[in-house]
Amino acid sequence: MPLHISSGGAGIAAAGVNPLLRAPGSPDAAPVPAPDPSAVPLHSLWISFLVILVSEIGDKTFLIAAVMAMRHARITVFAAAVSALAAMTALSAALGRVVPAVVSRSATQFAASALFVVFAVRMLADAWFMDPATSAAEEFRAVQTEIDDKEREEEEATKGGLPAPAQAPSRRSPSPSSSGSGSGWRNLANYLLTPVFVETFVLTFLAEWGDRSQIATIALASADDVWRVTVGSLLGHSLCTGLAVLGGRLVAAWISVRTVTIIGAALFLVFGIIGLYEWAYGYQLDD
Repeated sequence: MPLHISSGGAGIAAAGVNPLLRAPGSPDAAPVPAPDPSAVPLHSLWISFLVILVSEIGDKTFLIAAVMAMRHARITVFAAAVSALAAMTALSAALGRVVPAVVSRSATQFAASALFVVFAVRMLADAWFMDPATSAAEEFRAVQTEIDDKEREEEEATKGGLPAPAQAPSRRSPSPSSSGSGSGWRNLANYLLTPVFVETFVLTFLAEWGDRSQIATIALASADDVWRVTVGSLLGHSLCTGLAVLGGRLVAAWISVRTVTIIGAALFLVFGIIGLYEWAYGYQLDD
């Protein structure tokens, strides 16, 4: 007795042939859904997190946060550095979001994966010619000297016969007369938007501009889920900045730049090869 699936499929049912078992080229064959990159588990989040982690440990933005936290309030330095890195991450993710609208997803997948392989080769070349005894402490002292020179220049520029600026009110003891939601926002702004916050924000943003981690974020956002890449990048930046603020000098003295570079190159190479494999056996099926 034939099995009737529906009124529209009575003819097929009467023939006793399952439509899912039809030959792929036949007109009755069931359509094969295209692979959806967003359906893949949280691999894009973890890849972006690890890429940022190995790129930022001992990097200039890491050392800037460490130096500033030694001289100023840690919470202010952390908030400023994370804000700058979050702004840069949002900008990079937006740029990566625009790329697939101009270039096909298959091309962006291939370009991003190839770029990771190029980064890996360059990092391995840098590690090859690097002194094994080199530590991040030397970079730490260089950044410290750079910030000292910048603050000295700003101090000399603010002199020049001009009266000294008025002393800012204490951030730790807000006026008892201030109350309400409006004064709360003002207190928060007075606490965060200080010269230290602005200086840390600007230094971090400029140091991150054009950095390898920014380019990697753009590449990942153009080839994978942009929201997961953004979240993973923010988590990586927050972790690195937290380490820098809490004990950046100790971390800089302990880590080896060459070792970190080799580990980063290995991760970039693995992620690049995985991306090329997914491009060859995944997105290429859509062509």
